[in-house]
Amino acid sequence: MRKKVLFFVEAMGGGVFTYITNLANGLSKEFEIYVAYATRPQTPKDYKKYFNKDVHLIKVKNFDRKISFKDINAFFEMKKICQVVKPDIIHLHSSKAGILGRWAFNGKKIPLFYTPHGYSFLMTDISKQKEKFYRILEKLSASRNCTTISCSYGENQETKEFTMKACYVDNGINIEKINKVIAHTKKKKNKKPVVFTIGRISIQKNPVLFNKIAEHFKDLKFVWIGDGNLRNKLTSPNIEIIGWKNEDEVLRLANSYDIFLLTSKWEGLPMSLLEAMYLKKICIASNVIGNNNVITNNFNGFLCDNLSDYIDVIYKLMNEGFPNDLLINARKEIINHYNSTVMARGYADIYRKSLKNR
Repeated sequence: MRKKVLFFVEAMGGGVFTYITNLANGLSKEFEIYVAYATRPQTPKDYKKYFNKDVHLIKVKNFDRKISFKDINAFFEMKKICQVVKPDIIHLHSSKAGILGRWAFNGKKIPLFYTPHGYSFLMTDISKQKEKFYRILEKLSASRNCTTISCSYGENQETKEFTMKACYVDNGINIEKINKVIAHTKKKKNKKPVVFTIGRISIQKNPVLFNKIAEHFKDLKFVWIGDGNLRNKLTSPNIEIIGWKNEDEVLRLANSYDIFLLTSKWEGLPMSLLEAMYLKKICIASNVIGNNNVITNNFNGFLCDNLSDYIDVIYKLMNEGFPNDLLINARKEIINHYNSTVMARGYADIYRKSLKNR
């Protein structure tokens, strides 16, 4: 009989959604997977189709992004779901589920794991008081009997400030699926390089900086795949906002563009970056945790600290062309390390060891 693994996922949108579907599907051959979740505006409308048929989906009514009295209801709802499913392993994903779950369950009878997907206290759009509050919550919760599995080396280093019950398994993308999606897509040659990004138009992704870069290169087309409440910050006339698309459409669009630009103020380990590297796009990213764990400057992409760095890199590419070795190095890095098969294998090993130890 397969062991039951119960995921709790409050933030099932964007890169976390891709991660959860890849991991759940990858583990479902060995484990019986249950996903207790809440959706976000960017969650695909047909999200259930992304999961294997044998993955069980349970909607959590009281999960909410903001801290509120609903969290008390969510706390008890999580306990009730656990009583019904009777899992052998519980895995909490993202900050909200991670905080509530580490207090709802004691980790003694059932092995308990937590993956932050980017710590809340690293957000730069919050006050110093909120940052301190989130740090305290993480520090207190880290005292519980739970192992934190970070999705990048950098996130793991942050975790070790709170607890040594820590390890990491790097994010990975589903290479086989990507190959199927782009197999019948004609890759057009653009007269001039098209610069693109993927994600929610939010403070995290820094649309103000993206806009400034676009303003500097008025003869180039810039594309933002996604949407969000800060779309009014993208005012440069050479920027096109595509809006939210399903996963397959995003991959086809990305495959037709040339330079992937990631201006994030903070990250976990972005799936969109890994996908762009596999598609052999020039990747120019902010020098923050997550991005700088996968990109080695001038080897498989470019890291930037400020506006002038981005401008210098793009000017260099326009004058000297795209370095083919860099594109090859980026793709190799994904194939050898950052793919969902390797990721699922890493988690399966951790789960097996925890069950054996019990």
